[in-house]
Amino acid sequence: VQLQASGGGLVQPGGSLRLSCAASGSTVERYPYAIGWFRQAPGKEREGVSCLSTRDSTTYYADSVKGRFTISRDNAKNTVYLQMNSLKDEDTAVYYCAADPRSWALSALSASEHYTFWGQGTLVTVSS
Repeated sequence: VQLQASGGGLVQPGGSLRLSCAASGSTVERYPYAIGWFRQAPGKEREGVSCLSTRDSTTYYADSVKGRFTISRDNAKNTVYLQMNSLKDEDTAVYYCAADPRSWALSALSASEHYTFWGQGTLVTVSS
């Protein structure tokens, strides 16, 4: 599976961005999989932001983004989106999308070590 993330940029606090993750490769069409958005800020560990299990639409959101971020997918385009609203300075980070051909339970969905395929990061900077 190849993943291509895009949509990052500079935005003021309170603003919005939508990240896209386009997936390609035959495995994506054949098997249920998990796909997620992770982020890593300078000096911090990578953390799960929002993840989705396509088998049953189980969805995970980090507490810090609940109510502000929404993960969604367009099966026809093989693309997963992360709509980010009410952005805060602390959302500044490099955002990565990842996918795995296994279907993880909610308790394991946000663990980065459970993901096999990773896209390149896209930088989100929230600053006035």
